[in-house]
Amino acid sequence: MLEIESEVIWRYIRNAAWRTVSIARSDASLYLFIGIYTATGLGFLAWVGALHRTAYQTYVPIWLMVFGFVLPAVSLLLETGWLLHRFERRRKFAAGKMFSAERMAVLFSGICLLMGIMIFQSTFTSVKNGMSVLWKGFPYDRALADIDAYLHFGTDPWRWLYVIGKHDWVRESVGWNYDMLWFIICYSMLFFIVTSPRTTHLKRRYVLSFMVVWVVVGNILAGLFMSAGPAFYGYVTGDVPRFGEQLSFLAQSRSASSAAVYQQYLWTLQTEGVTGLASGISAFPSVHVALITLNAVYTWEYDQRLGAIAFLYVAFIVASSVYLGWHYAIDGYAAVALTIALCAAVRKLVPDGEILMPGPARQSAAGGSRPEAVVTVS
Repeated sequence: MLEIESEVIWRYIRNAAWRTVSIARSDASLYLFIGIYTATGLGFLAWVGALHRTAYQTYVPIWLMVFGFVLPAVSLLLETGWLLHRFERRRKFAAGKMFSAERMAVLFSGICLLMGIMIFQSTFTSVKNGMSVLWKGFPYDRALADIDAYLHFGTDPWRWLYVIGKHDWVRESVGWNYDMLWFIICYSMLFFIVTSPRTTHLKRRYVLSFMVVWVVVGNILAGLFMSAGPAFYGYVTGDVPRFGEQLSFLAQSRSASSAAVYQQYLWTLQTEGVTGLASGISAFPSVHVALITLNAVYTWEYDQRLGAIAFLYVAFIVASSVYLGWHYAIDGYAAVALTIALCAAVRKLVPDGEILMPGPARQSAAGGSRPEAVVTVS
């Protein structure tokens, strides 16, 4: 009996390991993209003399904790709870479905890919740090602010928002949403798409879109139109009064994680030439807006009603970025348009894969009690 159980366990491990490797091999193009980007980014840092500004040491421990432990544990707990609820009278079946070799292979290969994305995100921040070394300033703020005012009837758009939103509770609510809820939504969706068997058909296209948006919006265009944003406008142009009233109101927040506190943190890193979490200042276009737009695009693909809600949330994030002094409105407008265009381009270039799903014929033949799960990699 023990020999049979041991053989079953080893067969399960071999099957899960083989499937994990197979799925990881199908993600080779994504790993190649990360490798090329990282090599290019390090070459750029060497060229501008900023290799000391790399961010790997900052991101790796945080990313390992969040994506290597916390989110996998939460995901398994939630999915197990859902399956036990759905199959209340067939708990062995629910456990077998949850911990099948196929399910574990998708999860482990997804975590491996997330570790690659950890390197990508670290390189992104490193390149942002190098951009400020290259430019030694932010030459486009005045022009962007003037365009913003022109587009909004001759008035800086934050003034329109403050007509109805200059209240302490609004500031605290908007700040929490912009910093905390945005992060939870964006990175939970990344984790879900990369590690769920329900989204294997979207994974490569989504991750490539994710990385292309970061590179094009946050590195290439941000580097071409180097700007700091309203929070730092006085520092980079000498015109303190233009956004002074707004920044004074934001500074009244008592939250330790307020926009004003974080903006001061970023400016300190900038002036001291020190690397930290999310260091490197750039405003146009807004990566914050771009990333939530990316998720809205994919939500729209899944369900247009949910997608409409997601795009309303995008509009709220655009307004929030202006309200909190992070961005000019044009930063958000450009980010939305660019992200939609980039997602459309990636969709044409990258065909969807196949999804891990129950085999309907097998499930029907077994009366719905033994769904067949298959992993197809291409």
